[in-house]
This record gives sequence, C-alpha cells and structure tokens, in this order.
Amino acid sequence: MKRKKSGNLTIQQRDNIWGYAFILPCVIIFAIFTIYPFCYSAFLSMQEKVGTNITDLQFAGAKQFIKAFQSKEMWNSFKVTAIYTFPTVFFHLAIGLLLAVLVNKSIHLKGMVRAMYFVPVILSSVVISMVWKFMLSPKVGLFNLFLAKFGIDPDIAWLKSPKLAMIAVIIVGVWKWIGYFMVLYLAALQDIPVTLYEAAEIDGANGVKKFFKITFPLLGNTTQFLMIISIINTFQVFDQIFMMTGGGPIKRTDVIVYYIYRQAFQIYDMPYASAVSWLLFAVIFVLTALQMKISKNKVEY
Repeated sequence: MKRKKSGNLTIQQRDNIWGYAFILPCVIIFAIFTIYPFCYSAFLSMQEKVGTNITDLQFAGAKQFIKAFQSKEMWNSFKVTAIYTFPTVFFHLAIGLLLAVLVNKSIHLKGMVRAMYFVPVILSSVVISMVWKFMLSPKVGLFNLFLAKFGIDPDIAWLKSPKLAMIAVIIVGVWKWIGYFMVLYLAALQDIPVTLYEAAEIDGANGVKKFFKITFPLLGNTTQFLMIISIINTFQVFDQIFMMTGGGPIKRTDVIVYYIYRQAFQIYDMPYASAVSWLLFAVIFVLTALQMKISKNKVEY
C-alpha cells in the first residue's frame, strides 16, 4: 500500500522532517556544550603555553601528559579522590538500601518520610555545603553543639583539621545523595514478587534469611548500576570541596577535579589541565569497564 503524497513529499517524509526539526535544537545544544568542549580539550592537551596570553599555544605532543605523570601533586589528588570515593560509595549503597528496606514497610506517613529523605537530593550542592560549613564551625556550629550534649568538646575545627576534614566532606557527600539511592532501591524492591517471600515464610525463613537469600541477590542489577553511578559522581566531586575546604588543610581534600580547576583557572595552564582531565576520563572509564565486566551476569527473578 502506497503512502499518500502531500505536495512533492510523502507523509512519511514529512513526519521524518518534522522529527528531525524537533530534535535539532537539542542536538545543537549538545554539540556546543558537550561535543565541542570534549574535542577542544583533546586539542588543548597536546599544546603548550608559549606566552602570557591564554591563547598563545604551540603544539607539544604528549608533553603535558608526561608532565602530569611526573607530578606528585597530581598523584596526591588522585589518592585523595580515592580516599573520598570508596567510603562514600559504600555508604551510598549501604545506607540507601537500609533506608529503602525500612521505608518499604507499612509505616505511618510513608510518603512524607520518603520525601524527607529525598529533599537533600534536589537542593543545591552549594547551598548544602554552605549550611554544613556553618554547622561544622567550632563552638557555634550546630553539629558541635549536638556533640557537646554527649560531653564532647564543641571546639572541633572539622574543616581545618587534617584528620577530620575528609571525614566531614564524606559525611556531607553521603547525606546529600542517600535519598537518590534510597528511591532507586525502593523501586527495585517493589518489583520483587511477593510470592518469593511467601514461599520463604512457608519454609520457615526469618527476616534476616529472606533479606540475604531473596532481597539482596535480586537487587544485584540495581546495586551494579548504582555503584557505577556513585563512582562516576564521586570521582567528579568539586562543589563541596570548593565551598567547604578549598582543597585544604594541607591538600588533604584536594580532589582531582579541584586540582584541575586550580591548574586551569588559577594558574591558567589550560593545556596541562586538559591533559589531567583526560587522565581522569581514562580512570573513570577503566573503573566503569571493570565494574561492568565483573558484574556482567544479570540476576533474574
């Protein structure tokens, strides 16, 4: 059966044209703000500053990458990023799952409780960081005043202590995002067939056994996805560090993205910053690929 024609075009062709017209603005925006910076950063990573002007560049090949590999400061930033990432990812998953299991039960005002945990996710990271910076202030901070109720000295400079600054940043990072992980875990929990739990009860399984034999294994696909998302996001943490510690004290919170920011917008060495950015991209790509390979077996009901 032939399609009707409208003028010189068939209806199918007109539909295709309108479809392309609607997605064109999105494609243009994506090209300008994603593809172009991506390609330009690759170009910059192979250049070298030869003058005082930021545009005075000269081709340098792999010089910036060699410089990055020889930089102890850069490797320290990767180390600091790893110290921040892995505990944060663990608590994202562990606390997110725990909250999802609790909220999934029949409790009073369930909808309000879910919303309460999710509110930090939709709030600005800058605002949250500023609020927590005040809360962690010595003597007057609400967090320290709360600890004082238990006999702990309230004069704790969390963000100025080399031992405590990273712990404070991790606390804020976990608190900010556990609502997101809770919601996704909650959606996955509600997809698990109730008949599996009923069969387990008939066999005499208690709550702990049902969790470890049914719930946790069947959440494997969700856990794999959330772990990848959490690793990618935590490796790119910046706003918290910028607002709360500025990479200090003595660079104990100088994560890799903040290091890139300093090289690009404080030292104005764009080629070097671009090279380090590509190294960060490579690290995230490898970690994601390894995670996907390790957990390639899908769990099915």
